[in-house]
Amino acid sequence: MTLLLTTTDVAAIVAAYGLPKLLARLADAIESDFCRWPEFDKMVRVASHSKAGVIELMPVADRRHYAFKYVNGHPGNPARGLPTVLAFGALADVATGAPLLICELTLATALRTAATSALAARVLARPDARSMALIGNGAQSEFQALAFHHLLGIAEIRAYDPDRKATARLRAHLRAAAPSLVVRECASAAEASRSADIVTTLTADKRNAVIVSGSMLEPGMHLNAVGGDCPGKTELEPAVLAAARVFVEYEPQTRIEGELQQMPSGFNATELWRVLTHIAPGRERRDDITLFDSVGFALEDFAALRLLASAAQELGCGRELDLVPALDDPKDLFGLLGSAGVRAQMPQTEIPCK
Repeated sequence: MTLLLTTTDVAAIVAAYGLPKLLARLADAIESDFCRWPEFDKMVRVASHSKAGVIELMPVADRRHYAFKYVNGHPGNPARGLPTVLAFGALADVATGAPLLICELTLATALRTAATSALAARVLARPDARSMALIGNGAQSEFQALAFHHLLGIAEIRAYDPDRKATARLRAHLRAAAPSLVVRECASAAEASRSADIVTTLTADKRNAVIVSGSMLEPGMHLNAVGGDCPGKTELEPAVLAAARVFVEYEPQTRIEGELQQMPSGFNATELWRVLTHIAPGRERRDDITLFDSVGFALEDFAALRLLASAAQELGCGRELDLVPALDDPKDLFGLLGSAGVRAQMPQTEIPCK
């Protein structure tokens, strides 16, 4: 049988553990899997682009488990009553190919993205960072704010979005979820970034935008660029990358989809796993400007799926599906059509022959 976890189930798991604890467990799970990077069979995600957006398939596997995520990015979706990002995923047994888990990943993607951002900032931002500019206050903004608050001690969010209703919603949610977190509404991206220790960009438009320019940089700043995640979609001026030490998840993918797509092929970037395993340095000096060019990588979903499967088993969440046929004779698939169970569910109306 295959376990199904719906959005309601994932929300119940978050409620059972509490958001701070779940984010911490998720960050630890992602770090653990990144630290065994060479064990994974990795590839650039497969993308199908249209004028409306992109649909992607993200696979990854180790010796025990295979995982994939189906995910889209359609900036026009909110006008249709749908989230910009929609996702689901699966976890399977490598030894048999049997699907173990089918899981919603729209909510879980926001959680794992925030956890990954905080994990990267743990080794790239200054340890005493306490303020963060949050540019783009859409569906993922609360998750980013709370991950940085609970996992890194960020005490002030400097929020900017051209849609003031989005910022008002963010403030209301954060006031309820983290009363001690100060949220300041700013009139521009430049105002939000001024004197911020960390700058997170979370915009959704599928275009080469300049959300942060080189003139906005300050010594010691850490940038967490999340919104640029497909070809032709960027948030940072090339001068920002030129001035920063750049870190990525999976370099072959980031060069196609991330801020890195703007730079020549020889431009230097360091994969995060090398920092987490102490092969390469993270922040070296207090005045370093560091950039995590985050496009999202399948290994983060792999960690999230395994954690959610474990949590569901512990809490008794989800329900089982007969997604794979149970056969008395594994070679007799056709016989399933004549089983009593199938016949009982078939309509009894006779269709006359012609």
